Amino acid sequence: MAKKKAEEKINLDSILFKCRDILRAARNSGSFFEKRDMMLTLVFLRFIGEKFEDGVENLRQQLRDQGLDPDNEEIFKAFFDDATFTDGTYNLPIEARWSTIINTPAPGLNVALDTALHSIATSSKQLKGCFVEGTFTTRNLAPNDIKKLIDEVNKISHKAFGEEKDLIGRVYEYFLKEFAVNATKEEGEYYTPHDVVQLIAAMIEPFDGTLYDPCCGSGGMFIQSAELVKAKRGDISRINVYGQEKEPATYRLAKMNLALRGISHNLGDEADSSFTHDLHRGIYYDYIMANPPFNLKGWYDENLKNDYRWADYTTPPESNANTAWILHILSHLRANKGVAGFLLANGALGDSDTVEIRKKLIQNDKVEAIIILPRELFITTDISVTLWILNQNKKGGDYHSRTLRNREHEILFMDLRTWTENPVKNESKKKVRLTTEQIERAAEIYHTWQGEGIDGTDYAIPELYRSVGIAEIEQNGWSLIPSKYIEFIDHDLEIDFPAEMQRIQQEMREVLAQEKESQKMLEEAFRGIGYGIE
Repeated sequence: MAKKKAEEKINLDSILFKCRDILRAARNSGSFFEKRDMMLTLVFLRFIGEKFEDGVENLRQQLRDQGLDPDNEEIFKAFFDDATFTDGTYNLPIEARWSTIINTPAPGLNVALDTALHSIATSSKQLKGCFVEGTFTTRNLAPNDIKKLIDEVNKISHKAFGEEKDLIGRVYEYFLKEFAVNATKEEGEYYTPHDVVQLIAAMIEPFDGTLYDPCCGSGGMFIQSAELVKAKRGDISRINVYGQEKEPATYRLAKMNLALRGISHNLGDEADSSFTHDLHRGIYYDYIMANPPFNLKGWYDENLKNDYRWADYTTPPESNANTAWILHILSHLRANKGVAGFLLANGALGDSDTVEIRKKLIQNDKVEAIIILPRELFITTDISVTLWILNQNKKGGDYHSRTLRNREHEILFMDLRTWTENPVKNESKKKVRLTTEQIERAAEIYHTWQGEGIDGTDYAIPELYRSVGIAEIEQNGWSLIPSKYIEFIDHDLEIDFPAEMQRIQQEMREVLAQEKESQKMLEEAFRGIGYGIE
């Protein structure tokens, strides 16, 4: 009974915690990034192996349904020797299957793992470049250490953790949180929580066409958007994703993540900076979703001084890349059609050194909505962030079965900072999440404001949202800080002070009367037993 109870407590974080401790204690396990790469590669092998096993079992069942015996030698040769799957599952050679790896004796595991990676890379164009071959023999963990690691990873299963929307991305997030909190804060590298991606997708509705992320990380934005597309439209082939990632290990992770899920993608031929080497220059997209590194420093290069992306504005400040991200994203939005939703640190709303850029963005009618999000949404930071929505067409027309009104020179401001009533359990720091109902409510506010029949001069609920015209924004020095526009009620003004004072005075009289009565009863009690009261 005790054993069963212990098994019930096993969760993804507890498995990863054990893996972290094994790697920390292991000799020659390398830097944080090398530890992370090893873990992510192992999870990849586990994931692709489990998908293959499921694919084989599904194929066997299909044959049985057709009255065929999958164990018949001829049938087996015809269908399993070179199996093809229609759901993105990869046919793995024997040496690359998880069943082979998990049954390899401990002394041979490092070689077996690198053999599996080489076999996959040579047999699949889509998976080539997703990992560094030779990872495990280079590190050469002791047999006992690599065996313990494999046994823990073997517990990570989509059957056991089906609620995980992006399992590889969740592992990536865990190692960001547990291994390199300080390093990731310096680089501004944060995994975007599922609920935040849902909010962005619910706002801009990237259901078909092309989707771009200039800092795609582990590909989680694409994966979770694809899940929404499948839920809404049922066909992820309706959308093609493009992205770029600077960090080589994360670039490989994104490639493996997308390939495993059968999502059509173009991440360029290499990992590189979207600023200094834009791999998709000259391509324009229907939708852009992004979570750029917050307040990124060291982004600037002297060659960017007169870059085409800010030719119509001014060169963004070198101090951080927030405004540069806005202009980069805008440069890739399809003319008269493209919509972008992305996150930035709140400083971008009112920084004094970016006033001229902000002014021109507003005058050019590129900014459609500014939504301040609750704090504590991210595990790896408690920084307050804003969701920006840019739109290349605020003139109205048809959009995803909705008829939109003309919203020129209007911006919708929303403040969701009070939506913090949903704490996430089992986290080492405070974290909240947005519920499905809250996401739908925020999207409804935005979509209603866009729609026909709405008066933009009178669309507001105090302390939540307000539509604002360009004249008022100019009066506020081109600031996009929502609190300058949304009405905040001074609840003290609602108090009837004379009546409140009478109530307090009456309560005080009652308390004093009670105290007198208690004192009188106490004196009588003492006199009754022969004591006087001074």
